[in-house]
Amino acid sequence: MSLFTPLLWIVLIAPLIVIAHLKTEKSNLKYLVFFILYFFADVFLQASGKQLIDLDLKFNWAGKILSLILGLIIIFSVSKEERIKIGFTSETNSKNNLKFGLMVFFGFTFFDIIFKLILFPKGGNFDLETFLFQATMPGLTEEILFRGISLWLLEKAFAPTRKYHGVKFGWAFIIVTVLFGVSHGAVLDQDLHLKFDLITMVYLTVISSFSVGILRNFSGNLIYSILGHNTINLINAVIRIL
Repeated sequence: MSLFTPLLWIVLIAPLIVIAHLKTEKSNLKYLVFFILYFFADVFLQASGKQLIDLDLKFNWAGKILSLILGLIIIFSVSKEERIKIGFTSETNSKNNLKFGLMVFFGFTFFDIIFKLILFPKGGNFDLETFLFQATMPGLTEEILFRGISLWLLEKAFAPTRKYHGVKFGWAFIIVTVLFGVSHGAVLDQDLHLKFDLITMVYLTVISSFSVGILRNFSGNLIYSILGHNTINLINAVIRIL
């Protein structure tokens, strides 16, 4: 992957950022800059992980670990109150809100399983590293990146004004939800050739990213979204070996 890829992702979501700025009564663009700088730094560390630390493994454990370190440095550099806003807390919202978030997540995940059972290639071999990686690193690092620190910074840039069952929603939620899908479907390779998978982007945005985002917001912390994210990844791995 070219290091210009994250710039492509930001360009693709730029229309949403512009709309958010125009629709927000008083944007704080300082935090938008912080978000972009943090996002670039995280993606750079993940992309460079194998080159910086060669663990001689199939998956990019080094890049994910570096991403996690960066995220934790930022999280522990802010106050406890801000850490709670990031979702770095064991506290949850009300039982009704948590129940609603879980119902939405499991509903979308059930559809996801049926869809993938029909379309995913099967007959692969069991690989322990695949299961260990998918059960831990993607959810842990990507949830801190997307629905943790990035959502927190973007909500400071574009303050949410709408509430559903007492839970705040705004342009930050939309931007992060779409960005997650975009980052999994558009890539520039080392020769700057564009690989653009619109179906993957739309599906991941509408199904996976939205449902995990709802779980994050209604639970009030990152624990549930991390577990949900890794659950989806493990389901994918299991389906491929059926």
